[in-house]
Amino acid sequence: MDEMLGTIFSTFITTFRDVLPIGFLLVFFQVVIIRQPIPNLKRVTVGFLYVIAGLSFFLVGLEQALFPLGDLMAKQLTDPTFIGGIGANSTAFEWWHYYWVYIFAAAIGFSTTVAEPSLIAVSIKASETSGGALSPWGLRIAVAIGVAASIALGAFRIVTGTPLAMYMMAGYAIVVFQTMFAPKMIVPLAYDSGGVTTSTVTVPLVTALGLGLASTVPGRSPLIDGFGLIALASLFPMITVMGYAQISELRAKRKDVSQTSEINHDPAPVQVTSSFASEVPKPAPSGNPPKPDQITPSHSNVQDEKKSESNPSEPKEPGP
Repeated sequence: MDEMLGTIFSTFITTFRDVLPIGFLLVFFQVVIIRQPIPNLKRVTVGFLYVIAGLSFFLVGLEQALFPLGDLMAKQLTDPTFIGGIGANSTAFEWWHYYWVYIFAAAIGFSTTVAEPSLIAVSIKASETSGGALSPWGLRIAVAIGVAASIALGAFRIVTGTPLAMYMMAGYAIVVFQTMFAPKMIVPLAYDSGGVTTSTVTVPLVTALGLGLASTVPGRSPLIDGFGLIALASLFPMITVMGYAQISELRAKRKDVSQTSEINHDPAPVQVTSSFASEVPKPAPSGNPPKPDQITPSHSNVQDEKKSESNPSEPKEPGP
């Protein structure tokens, strides 16, 4: 207990010493350059102390929990007994035998990115600036998918021992190609998304995972192979965010085209010409069937009626 309190106190002093220059810089610009008093000085001072305390506890938590946990998970997932059973030889394993490592790497990359405070702040600001056109959750999921893919690929690189430069050059070539075709409004945000992912939550676990893998996989060096996951985690979110914007734009265009085609192929209403309308019999009023005396007489009946009117003395022949 005393050791833990001593660790917290020493971490608090170190954090205060590291953050103090930032406070001096802000005060200097506010008082000397801008020549304005600090508004709400008491609240700002209390908030500054909260920041120092929060960072101190966070750093202690990293050292006591997150770093050991990431290292422990990497060692357990690469243990020959876990991979091949009792008596298995680690030198006989191929890269596909470490599939649980890739799954864990992708899962830890996705979950830590979704919980990243800096990414949450950037996604909210992007949604407010775009007037709701960019969904905060959509942006966070797109970035998290990119980080998950990058950490899994980084674990594959550590297991196989392939050079990091090959992945970086191929990745940035894809980014340059996407930049030429992605919507212009999303390109700066995609570039920033690669930076906000490598922050307080993601970096400790990913670093511990990489060092743990490099120290347990046969033939790997923690110094050479253990680092590099953070670089990949900064690269892939740019690809996924621009890809997310391109897919959204393509779907919107297809929707507009389908709606336009439906309007163009809508059948025109049938119009009855005057010559045809004169031949169509009019319906009986009030929906009742026409009576016999309302039926339009044919041409022969009209002639018979005229003949009977001219000779009233002749009796009319009964009709059929």
